[in-house]
Amino acid sequence: MPEPFAAGGPLPPEVLLDLDRQHVWHPYGPMPGRQEPLVVASASGVRLRLAAPAQGRSELVDGMSSWWSAIHGYRHPVLDAAVQDQLGRMSHVMFGGLTHEPAVRLAARLVEITPEPLRHVFLADSGSVSVEVAVKMCLQYWRSLGRPAKRRLLTWRGGYHGDTWQPMSVCDPDGGMHELWSGVLPEQVFADAPPPGFDAEPDPAYCAHLRELVGRHVDELAAVIVEPVVQGAGGMAFHSPGYLRVLREACDEHGVLLVFDEIATGFGRTGELFAAGHAGVSPDVMCVGKALTGGYLTMAAALCTSRVAEGISRGEVPVLAHGPTFMGNPLAAAVANASLDVLLGQDWAQQVKRIGAGLRDGLAEVAGLPGVRDVRVLGAIGVVQLDHPVDMAAATAAAVRAGVWLRPFRDLVYTMPPYVTGDEDLARICAGVRDAALAA
Repeated sequence: MPEPFAAGGPLPPEVLLDLDRQHVWHPYGPMPGRQEPLVVASASGVRLRLAAPAQGRSELVDGMSSWWSAIHGYRHPVLDAAVQDQLGRMSHVMFGGLTHEPAVRLAARLVEITPEPLRHVFLADSGSVSVEVAVKMCLQYWRSLGRPAKRRLLTWRGGYHGDTWQPMSVCDPDGGMHELWSGVLPEQVFADAPPPGFDAEPDPAYCAHLRELVGRHVDELAAVIVEPVVQGAGGMAFHSPGYLRVLREACDEHGVLLVFDEIATGFGRTGELFAAGHAGVSPDVMCVGKALTGGYLTMAAALCTSRVAEGISRGEVPVLAHGPTFMGNPLAAAVANASLDVLLGQDWAQQVKRIGAGLRDGLAEVAGLPGVRDVRVLGAIGVVQLDHPVDMAAATAAAVRAGVWLRPFRDLVYTMPPYVTGDEDLARICAGVRDAALAA
């Protein structure tokens, strides 16, 4: 008997949902799931078209950029054409012993647009894997220099770096989603969370705290790793760029590598092309992902300086022993190049500034609502923090009734719209955030 779901026309939404409930494990959810997902039939521009109406809506404005990646929206003609053109050449070829133009061009462009002196690019499958690679780079660098005891990482609380092993170890150890693995993960060094406020003056006591920790643990520290300026999935907190300068100075003074995780903040989201630009400093290793391909395909990268690369290459094992099967995937690299063409070929900074202004205006009234602790905006990021945990089902339903797709978590209702979001749709997103906050 042929497998009944292998081919044929679209399955009815109710059949899809039944199969989904039986077989599909969704992110950060139980099995079987307790909340019924919405079935998306197609997407275009900033809109998601549903296979069946939900809360009276058959179409939703995407306020999440598909977890911050779809900065140009959906079905962008330039990105579509890049995928189709590359598909006519080759969809994939192994990267071991072979190379190809899309990956080489992408690596060269990343070097060109990221801060000096980042010069070398390791292409990975996902953001979390790029952090794994970055950590491996740092550990192997010190081992190659004859200092294998330098194998711990320092970070600050409130961070999130991914769901694979080493990234989990530098996520917040208490309030983060990986608390379950305490005692199993490598034990890292944690500074206090940075004081809040992008525009706040750096706190001298906190600066001293960072410097003291780096100095105290210098003999065992391979690297400091932080999310610059915005701590994303750990709590959507903004901090002064001054703390990045303090870390750069402390790492230089004590001979510790500095890693910036720009997976969420890269490609313009905070108002600078990379968040490190707010501080005017450069790391030794930088991770990028999410918006790298405009949300079309999974790809990330870990970039490093020549100092790091040459240090590894002089070691007893003179190679970085990491090689994903789909490393440098031509389809993903081609669409990443197209996404960079679109981003850098327009006044992206003005677009982000416009969205930020719209979020400030649209969310201003939310600050006075019952249960709202804080409203903050940076670049194209808008955050409403509540004084209680979000009722996920109620908040999501309220946003959908307003015609908006949001994904609240913890005590936060937030939005990261695509850069192409028009003013009318931006106002609708703000209304959806307001309604979600009221319902939560």
